Amino acid sequence: MKSISFALATALACAAGTVSAHEPSQHATKPAAPAMDPAMREAIAVVEQFGTALKAADMATVTRLLDERVLILESGGAERSREEYLGHHAISDAAFLGGATITPKQRSAQVYGDTAWVGSESEIRAGQGKDAKTLLSTETMVLRRVSGAWKIVHIHWSSRPKKAGAP
Repeated sequence: MKSISFALATALACAAGTVSAHEPSQHATKPAAPAMDPAMREAIAVVEQFGTALKAADMATVTRLLDERVLILESGGAERSREEYLGHHAISDAAFLGGATITPKQRSAQVYGDTAWVGSESEIRAGQGKDAKTLLSTETMVLRRVSGAWKIVHIHWSSRPKKAGAP
């Protein structure tokens, strides 16, 4: 089920919004969101571009965003380079994601100089009829900035079936 785990993690790469716990009064003004560090915004954009490209089977963009020595961990397995990933699971991951509906749930990110991590959670719905499944997915991507451009150097994807009746 490597492609399912990857797909779930990729779903997390999509942006997730924050929801307020209460509605503001009619006369209240909404406080401004805290300013996001431009480097963090750039790292998140790379993660989002990667997820969009993989879902669209745009392997040229997937290739450009992955470091050649990327380490991808998923379902107890490992792919230790961009070429290994592209030669094995990227096509099946793209096929799975291409037919899936991805709902982002949460995203966190931090930047430390030229290193960043982006953690995402999402829900993925795939298949139809008796083959339909809903998965809860988590994804962590570590990025490194080289010559001003962020590259994905590590991905960890994890997923599990969503239990019936769970939010």
